[in-house]
Amino acid sequence: MSEIAEKVVVITGASSGIGEATARLLGQRGARLMVGARRTERLEKLVEEIRAAGGTAEFQAVDVTQREDVEALVARAEKVYGQVDVLVNNAGLMPLSNLDRLLVDEWDRMIDVNVKGVLYGIAAALPRMQARKSGHIINLSSIGGHQVVPTAAVYCATKFAVGAISEGLRQEVGRDIRVTVISPGVTESELAHTITDPDAQKGMDEFRSNAIPAEAIARSIAYAIEQPAEVSVSEIIVRPTGGF
Repeated sequence: MSEIAEKVVVITGASSGIGEATARLLGQRGARLMVGARRTERLEKLVEEIRAAGGTAEFQAVDVTQREDVEALVARAEKVYGQVDVLVNNAGLMPLSNLDRLLVDEWDRMIDVNVKGVLYGIAAALPRMQARKSGHIINLSSIGGHQVVPTAAVYCATKFAVGAISEGLRQEVGRDIRVTVISPGVTESELAHTITDPDAQKGMDEFRSNAIPAEAIARSIAYAIEQPAEVSVSEIIVRPTGGF
């Protein structure tokens, strides 16, 4: 039996892209899923399709910038399935722009979703995992958490933060709880749809010409989960061959 089968997995940002692909793949491999996002009509369709394929899934609306929403998502997973084995902090935004555009509202939103959203997920899941002395927290970073490029200063800062938070958490939790950072390169998703700066959008359209499918990232998440309990995959970078 797969190491994934019967594990209870909570996924944020599951209405599209990497989150959706991860839910579909883990559902196929027997995980019991609780998926969350703001667009509940998409979640409902996703859950129906996972169930039709023989999987187990529930959904709940969640805005990761609201701590009570994230707490409610994790609490519901525990109520429905009895425990939470894996949290995938996937929700993210990437409204790129040069700093001199002063799109401060977009900076604030990125920090709220990309950093605080991850922290709220940890705050919801960690006490439950510590009580059971078992669990796995997977945080989605980016190649932007390893290098900085023009228009991406704030986005990269948030993804560097995800890496730092994850490494700190890994050192603190010891052997009971696994922590993994997944850093996707250019991947097919709706992430670039949040860009409002026309110059940044044009550059991103060219940059994303060789994007890999979201399923490639889902497979890396599955790989980290399916390792035996004594093996912790700390970090994975997945990118297009020869690209970023």
